[in-house]
Amino acid sequence: MAVLALALTPATAGAASRDIASTHTYLVASYRVLHAAVTTWSSVEASIHSLDLRFHTECPNVGAGSPQNEEDQKLSYEAAGALWATGYHTDAAIVRTYVNTLDRLTWSNPVITRDAHRLARGLQEMVALQVPDICADVRAWRANSFGAAPVNVKRYDEHVENIDIHEIPRSLLVRYVQPADNGLRKRVEHLATRFEELEFVRGQDDWIALLEVLAVNE
Repeated sequence: MAVLALALTPATAGAASRDIASTHTYLVASYRVLHAAVTTWSSVEASIHSLDLRFHTECPNVGAGSPQNEEDQKLSYEAAGALWATGYHTDAAIVRTYVNTLDRLTWSNPVITRDAHRLARGLQEMVALQVPDICADVRAWRANSFGAAPVNVKRYDEHVENIDIHEIPRSLLVRYVQPADNGLRKRVEHLATRFEELEFVRGQDDWIALLEVLAVNE
């Protein structure tokens, strides 16, 4: 048993060192992407404003008279997808840098590695998400007397809904955070909260503004 324990010690130490290093790299990368996203939020807002102007030119009030029902919800969710796509396209460069870092990271706990790589895939899908042709979709819905929403709208909504973006659970990483990184961890958590606030509060306002341009109900 003693011989076995001695044989395992270098591997265990190596795994612990890798876990600590990967966690540190993850925190640094998370800080950078969140800091960039928060400090350049005005760029996202400018892109969304341009999207509003585009739809205001192409199809103002295209959904006027539409009912507020389950089919309407599909169109309003598609509008939300258009906003997410616009935001991620604006921040594509900083997101791709973050994704490249996540793809390189591994931990001795395969669950953490899986979560990191799943986050990377989700972010890649958001960057690749297309802004749908909402004008054409609402026109097709109106031509159908506001009956069933176009089939492609449902497909788009399902695609967006299935994109999985979740940070690595803090409970899995906390054991690998070194005392010197506690300040960094707190800054990451603060920025994450700030980003969520911007995404929700500003995002809600942007969504309502876009729906008003299209005359589609929430």
